[in-house]
Amino acid sequence: MTRNMDITMTDPHVAAADRQPVGAPDTPPVQEKKEENFFVFLAKLVLLVVVFRSFIFSPFNIPSESMLPRLENGDYLLASKWSYGYSKYSMPFSLPVIPGRIFASQPERGDIVIFKAPPGNDIDYIKRVIGLPGDTVQVRAGQVFLNGKAVPKQRVDNFILPLTANTHCYGVEFEAQTPDGGMACSYPQFRETLPNGKSYNVLDLGAQPQDDTQVFSVPAGHMFLMGDNRDNSLDSRFPAIEGEGIGIVPQANLVGKASVMMFSTNGGAEWLKPWTWFTAARWSRIGGTF
Repeated sequence: MTRNMDITMTDPHVAAADRQPVGAPDTPPVQEKKEENFFVFLAKLVLLVVVFRSFIFSPFNIPSESMLPRLENGDYLLASKWSYGYSKYSMPFSLPVIPGRIFASQPERGDIVIFKAPPGNDIDYIKRVIGLPGDTVQVRAGQVFLNGKAVPKQRVDNFILPLTANTHCYGVEFEAQTPDGGMACSYPQFRETLPNGKSYNVLDLGAQPQDDTQVFSVPAGHMFLMGDNRDNSLDSRFPAIEGEGIGIVPQANLVGKASVMMFSTNGGAEWLKPWTWFTAARWSRIGGTF
């Protein structure tokens, strides 16, 4: 066996590390190594985001006013994904990688929950838990009756909602002028308190057909959900028909529990006007918990 004695003639003062034999690759391998490292980093980052969103926290935005006064159109919140266990609905695009529901736990009355509504199971909804398995729920003249007993409902100061790009008043009778000369919506507001002591504010805009319902019985593994804006919420009072209501929702459809307000905007921001990204923010709402 012989050795290849071809070497590159170099200046003796050049460092040994700078000397390369004939035929040795130049810089491409180093570049390829960098590219490989980048794709490995990118794959790890994607995996980290998927794990975080699937099992820890996931962001959700509020596109309607069905949960006024607690949640406003333009709110962005983080939902805890571990609160009620995990299922395929915990995964991006509801990928069926988790059989059934693991580490399952039942929500409490008064929780604000994110869930997939039947029958499509492809849209995220957010409502408040009112009834649990074994409960009966009925609404009479706008007041909730839980297991035959009226849920205390106390009149409080009107809810004032400034008019912005993503808000509007439901009628001229609710329009009001603010002290600074602007316009706002002024809605009748009430304080409800559930038997477990959970209190929250709701809106009641007047007599509506959904103010009087039948008696609903909540079956095992389900929950009765309502929006806090009682006259503008297609909730468990309505049958589970896409675009018309959600019915009594299976707990297996739970996605997470509203946890922290991450951001809120009044809808007045414009991409080509960066300063409006700040002026449109509802800074006082950011950071609130549920």
